[in-house]
Amino acid sequence: MVEKRKEFYLGRVFDPQSGKLMEENVMYDPAHLTTHAVVTGMTGSGKTGLCVGMLEEAALQGIPAIIIDPKGDLTNLVLHFPDLLPEDFKPWIDPDLPRREGKTLDELAGETAENWKKGLAGWGLRKEDILALKESVEFSIYTPGSTAGIPINILSSFAAPQLDWATQAELIREDISSTVAGLLSLVGMSDVDPLRSKEHILLSNILESAWSQGKSLDLMELILQMQSPPFERLGAFPLDRFYPEKERFDLAMLLNNILASPSFQTWVEGQPLDVEKLLYSPDGKPRHSIFYIAHLSDQERMFIVTLLFAAIESWMRTQRGTSGLRALVYFDEILGYLPPVANPPSRMIMLRMLKQARAFGVGLLLATQNPVDVDYKALSNAGTWLIGRLQTERDKMRLLDGLQNAGGNAPISEIDKMISGLGKRTFVLQNVNKSGVKLFQTRWVMNYLAGPMMRSQIPALNELAMGGRKADAQPAAAQAAQTAPAVQPSAAAAHAQPAIVTNGMKSSGYTSTAPNFPGDLAVYYLPQELDAGQAMEAARVGAGAAAMPKGIVYVPALLAQASVRYLSSKYRMEFEQRFTVVVRNLEGRIVPWEKHAWRSLDASQLHRQPLPQSQYAQPAAWLTDERALKLYSSDFVDWVFRNGTVRVKANESLKVFAGPEETMGSFREKCSAAAREAMQAEMEKLGAASQKKIDALQLKLEKQKMEVAKQEDELNRRRMEELGTHGEFLLGMLTSRKRSVSGSLSKRRMTAQTKLDVEREKLELAALEKDLAALKKDYESISAGVKKKWSDVVDDITEVPLNPMKKDIFVDLYGIIWLPHFLVQDGERVLEVPAFKAE
Repeated sequence: MVEKRKEFYLGRVFDPQSGKLMEENVMYDPAHLTTHAVVTGMTGSGKTGLCVGMLEEAALQGIPAIIIDPKGDLTNLVLHFPDLLPEDFKPWIDPDLPRREGKTLDELAGETAENWKKGLAGWGLRKEDILALKESVEFSIYTPGSTAGIPINILSSFAAPQLDWATQAELIREDISSTVAGLLSLVGMSDVDPLRSKEHILLSNILESAWSQGKSLDLMELILQMQSPPFERLGAFPLDRFYPEKERFDLAMLLNNILASPSFQTWVEGQPLDVEKLLYSPDGKPRHSIFYIAHLSDQERMFIVTLLFAAIESWMRTQRGTSGLRALVYFDEILGYLPPVANPPSRMIMLRMLKQARAFGVGLLLATQNPVDVDYKALSNAGTWLIGRLQTERDKMRLLDGLQNAGGNAPISEIDKMISGLGKRTFVLQNVNKSGVKLFQTRWVMNYLAGPMMRSQIPALNELAMGGRKADAQPAAAQAAQTAPAVQPSAAAAHAQPAIVTNGMKSSGYTSTAPNFPGDLAVYYLPQELDAGQAMEAARVGAGAAAMPKGIVYVPALLAQASVRYLSSKYRMEFEQRFTVVVRNLEGRIVPWEKHAWRSLDASQLHRQPLPQSQYAQPAAWLTDERALKLYSSDFVDWVFRNGTVRVKANESLKVFAGPEETMGSFREKCSAAAREAMQAEMEKLGAASQKKIDALQLKLEKQKMEVAKQEDELNRRRMEELGTHGEFLLGMLTSRKRSVSGSLSKRRMTAQTKLDVEREKLELAALEKDLAALKKDYESISAGVKKKWSDVVDDITEVPLNPMKKDIFVDLYGIIWLPHFLVQDGERVLEVPAFKAE
């Protein structure tokens, strides 16, 4: 067993003259990896075994590593079996191998176990070394874009780096450039010039605007800001001239197609791209994190490699300088990622890492089987070269030319001689930190080299590597960044829903940038009308620590409001009525406007800007369909026309009318007042006519009374005269005077006549008095009839339909209205609590 050592045990010196191994071990100081190392060799040269051995040595010394595995070979790093039992090897043997070898699987497993025991023993490695390897670091296999292994949430790659913008702006801009280039590679823009590409310039400025303020973005936020960037100019030109809105929308659609793809959802699940957690467990144990990307397309590989290197670089900038090896980054095949001519997104950031990572103790171990198409100028920063058997003479000459042109003190002629005719597992070691070139054979690796693994095997590999250990739980921030199912309230109007429940912080899909809406559609913000306490009380959400507001989120809805003018000469009225609807959810293609009635809104009270630090819920598809929204506008007017009939209250007899806003009680009072007024007028007219008759009859009655009195006076006078004449008659009888007798008789006749006149006048007076009484009675009867008539008229109320005319329908408000809600965390639930009053 090799004693605990401070250097990497790579193998033993090989003597090309005798073709034998020497006793001298080849050791390598891990600190030399801070100047980086390049491993090259054709397929079958033993390159993978050498690199696996170096990673084993790093693990034994507790050096964390991030391992990029484009082919699937490096998953073998978890296949270490201290007991070296056949059953340990059996599950990982190629199932087709028994058929080709003509043996059973058990036989092959036994042979493999025995072969590994002998191989390890021959190189001085035993069970204790494998146990030390197993316990030294934690192994995990990550599968970006897949849930076969541990998925990676790439949205965290758009998080603002933990660097001070004021002092680190240049470095952050480099990070931005790499991140943007990687993102564009995902949509097929693989060779982007940051100084010429409008796409790169736009996205870089958006990220810089956010990161310079310490704000993080996610992909959805970035897409939204592409349509409405937080700036008006780019350089000397207005934004729309530099990059027209339609072209920006086309680019946004390219990225949105990726975001909307079901297959992309695995890219936003799992652990964030947190380099500190990739290198160390929560309890500080080193990790070897293997990024299996064999299942990805070329564009996806370029994307994740660029983002991963950008994340490593950002993390690296936060570390203090060191001369030791703090962390190792191994890339199993750099072909296409560091080319000599083209400029893929990965190239610049890898070049920066090769130049600058040394100061931070980060070493790059880069491997390739194709030495022709790599940038030797970039690789001139590598202090260690490990060269294995090459496939062609052309490969050898290109390698030697590259080493010579890259400068340095590499003994080209000596290397040329040594690499000619190299055997399997035999490598030339050129280390600028030590004099001389060594030829050595790699040691036997402790891990079983089963070959490239399929994606379907990753779950079993992770289970083996973790040994019951669970992957890190997703932090809330990572979960919140995931795209979640849209919040689905009930069919009732949004304002009638006091709270909308979703499952945990995984909900949202919220952004800090308001989504764009098509065309020139107006956008309004309903003012916040309730504070958090009032809103939670109205929503019947429990107060206290269990339910705490986390900020404001705006929920989009369709607002439509029309004013209808009603004119009627017949009813002598003119008035307006508003019809307001707010549609938050729509099922189907027809809007049931009547189900979404809302209180009338005053345009002057609606805001045009959101509350600060707000988030936005994503609009449903129908709210972004320009053609549909235009149809809804005309359909709303048609609905108002069809349903805008109002019922006018009318009293035709009284000619009293009122619009729909008048209550029945109030209208009845108006009718009563009008009836009283009409009755009073008729009574006055009737009273005047009756009084005239009464006055005339009264006058006649008074005259008749005077006539009766006159006749009675005349009768009395006649009676007195008759008495006087009667005395004269008696005297005449005594005196025998004839005249006296005749005069007496004449007076008697006159008295009798006068008495008759008195009786006649009294009869006429009685008749007049009777007529007067009858006249008064008639007046009272007619008056009662008039009063009853007007009393009955008060109840003669009808409701008459009044239909609008289309020309009198005016749309006051039409567009998107953002409804403010408090985002409340209530245990495992997330509630959207309306911050506005119900109707």
